[in-house]
Amino acid sequence: MSKKIKIEAKIIVAYQAGEHRILRDGCVVVEGDHISFVGKTFDQPVDEVIDAGDRIITPGFINTHCHMAGSPLDKSFIEDVGSRQFYLSGLPVMLRARGGAMRDEDKEACVDYSIVELIRTGTTTIMEQGGMGDYVADAAEQAGLRAYIANMYSSASWITPSGRQVEYDWNEAAGIEGFKKAVDFVERIDGRANGRIKGFLGPAQIDNCTEELLRMSSEASQEMQVPVSLHTSQAVFEFQEITRRYEKTPVEWLDSIDFLNDWALLGHVIYPAGHSWVNFAGDDLSILERTKASVAHATWVFNRRGIAMESFPGYLDAGVNVCLGTDTCPQSMIEAMRWSAVVGKIISRQTEKSTAADVFNAATLNPAQMLHRDDLGRISAGAKADLLFWDTSSLFMVPLRDPIKNIVYNATADELKDVMIDGEWVMKGREVLKINEQQANEKLQIAGEHVWSSVNPEVASSADELSPQTFSSFKV
Repeated sequence: MSKKIKIEAKIIVAYQAGEHRILRDGCVVVEGDHISFVGKTFDQPVDEVIDAGDRIITPGFINTHCHMAGSPLDKSFIEDVGSRQFYLSGLPVMLRARGGAMRDEDKEACVDYSIVELIRTGTTTIMEQGGMGDYVADAAEQAGLRAYIANMYSSASWITPSGRQVEYDWNEAAGIEGFKKAVDFVERIDGRANGRIKGFLGPAQIDNCTEELLRMSSEASQEMQVPVSLHTSQAVFEFQEITRRYEKTPVEWLDSIDFLNDWALLGHVIYPAGHSWVNFAGDDLSILERTKASVAHATWVFNRRGIAMESFPGYLDAGVNVCLGTDTCPQSMIEAMRWSAVVGKIISRQTEKSTAADVFNAATLNPAQMLHRDDLGRISAGAKADLLFWDTSSLFMVPLRDPIKNIVYNATADELKDVMIDGEWVMKGREVLKINEQQANEKLQIAGEHVWSSVNPEVASSADELSPQTFSSFKV
């Protein structure tokens, strides 16, 4: 028999009639891995009563775009630099410089650190894309994190031999082999840890994949009933390459090859037709709405380079299912919500749009819809017990009137005190329970120092050449 726990709280962001609603002075009953009751009072016998006091209880966040095995080393390396030759994208240069220097132990250190960072900032379900699938699965299972994992594959890689344009090193056979291994991986890990660990398919980038590879990926996704995620319209050079090849926008081309459907998750789509940086006519948003494809919006990875989605509320108004992800550091859904809301207001020049509700839904209900999971992203009977507990008495949370506005516009990671995933505590009193945070930090520092001293010599002679220090050294 599952243990029955009643949790009483001042504020619960519950789910009712298809939307989040605020329940004051109520309770949540957790039985095993799921919620069995949400309401004002519960008078039946329980095994344990927890008085959460003044805590706000919200559903956990679903982070739909993450690269756990590398993103922590973006910190202090990616910021304040961007090549105008590649329209400020860091993909052809910065990531090649870092990626070529990373050993497996450096990637593992990134994964361990990422799990701590994700849990401490509210992610309870992660969609991880990389090449360390088995290690991520083991680490996520041990830590108690809910994880969808994809080992990425592609038909080509970027090269910049002249330093002035992106070219492609094609190996179509390697792409097919990567796809087969990715399918095997999904089948092999599916259902581990009470179903917390699952897989999805990850063809890497639209410009690096052949039509054949993308068709195979989409067909397998629908057959296996798992998401397929593809970086799309994430760089100007990529957008231009696709229009050169096919005389279509990236979204139009995916539509023409039957890639788009309700299992398709497109990473970024920051440059659809009509974006001022590409100046190409079309109506990509209508295609996304019609096909029910979803977008994983990771705002900060672009905002730090002076680039913005035009605009977040515009996608919502068009009926596109927009989900949030982090992509880079910080891997914080708190920051992802805040930047999405604020930048959306700036671009649309309207304060009434890109609201706290919009971004909170994009971190909870929208990605649950994309995953075809009506048991995630909400607090309701039958949903998984993935819960966040927020302090209401802290410096950044008082005075409290509207809990969602306070979380989106004011909260920090320190306000998130406890995290439950699948009915189990994974963080209590801001301490991640199953990973040594200090050890993870120390290993990441070692990894960073190795990578910074070993950048890919095909790209640059040193890390400082690519990313100069903010201030010069003090002279003795």
